Amino acid sequence: MNKPLHIGVYPGTFDPITFGHFDIIQRATRLVDRLIVGVATNVGKSPLFSIEERIEMIENELTLHPLASDVEIIVKPFDSLLVHFAKQEGAQVLIRGLRAVSDFEYEFQMAGTNRKLCPELETVFLVASESYQLIASNLVREIARYKGDTTPFVSPQVAEKLEKRFLELIY
Repeated sequence: MNKPLHIGVYPGTFDPITFGHFDIIQRATRLVDRLIVGVATNVGKSPLFSIEERIEMIENELTLHPLASDVEIIVKPFDSLLVHFAKQEGAQVLIRGLRAVSDFEYEFQMAGTNRKLCPELETVFLVASESYQLIASNLVREIARYKGDTTPFVSPQVAEKLEKRFLELIY
């Protein structure tokens, strides 16, 4: 008898993907059989990178740093309610990363709202590994904007894309 496939969705803007995001992806693969990295086209934010660029960066990171897991990882854009996207993908679990107590309040409210909208969908919180608790994409963008070294927070490939993007914005 085949066991049911456990599918998880790890949503985010990933603008850009950081070591913290990658850590959550890696750890989430221990919990599911298929992980969908849902890249949000968040209308409330003005992303530095297009949805296509963000997807490409994530896929490149997964290629350059393969995970020690046979879990299928799919990177997909979405521009709907997260619960609708998760249902469309057949997911049973939403994966969310928590860096600090301040993240918990927002995530707790979102988990409650998602449960009201889709009771069969569980939210699992993964606490950021200690070395990644201070990483946030907005801080990485700020460091890059002022020509700081972003390599403690993102891969050299992502750091290069950040540097290029800010040069483009200047000229």
